[in-house]
Amino acid sequence: MANDLPGAGELVLLVGLGNPGPSYAGNRHNAGFLVVDELAARLGGKFKAHKSGAEVLEGRLGGRRVVLAKPRSFMNLSGGPVAGAARFFKVGPDGVVVVHDELDVPYGAVRLKFGGGDNGHNGLRSITKSLGTRDYYRVRFGVGRPPGRMDPADFVLKDFSAVERRELPLNVDRCADAVEELVSAGLTAAQNAFHAT
Repeated sequence: MANDLPGAGELVLLVGLGNPGPSYAGNRHNAGFLVVDELAARLGGKFKAHKSGAEVLEGRLGGRRVVLAKPRSFMNLSGGPVAGAARFFKVGPDGVVVVHDELDVPYGAVRLKFGGGDNGHNGLRSITKSLGTRDYYRVRFGVGRPPGRMDPADFVLKDFSAVERRELPLNVDRCADAVEELVSAGLTAAQNAFHAT
């Protein structure tokens, strides 16, 4: 990776992870969908069904050509639609940015990285398997750890709490800003801007 700009000047595929359907819409696991929905609003466009198995929206963000994508599969099967969209739009793994919920990041914090493990996240595991590499960008939306002995799998499938919901629009907005910074200025600049807060 000569520089830390996703896609090295070409098209960037920005993927939000979540589960489809209204019953999951407010879940912590759907943080990725919330962020790409915010980015779609900034582009002033609407998602359309695509043969890759994702809903997509093409536009320009941070001065770059981007495709926003939301897999229409369930979280655990996200890899197929993501790999399908990457193939269709001719985007290599280093041009893929995945926005997802992260248990090991405090609620409201944003962390960005390139590569690494899936940390028990089934959506990432599926994407890594389908792309054949761990080397893609991740924008991690912190949801924090579950209280007490609650199973993390149950925790992420619950809606954000009333207290969390008060801050949610602000946090989604900040995470969308972090994605824009990553796309326009690169990973190091985005980490410097968003990891401190």
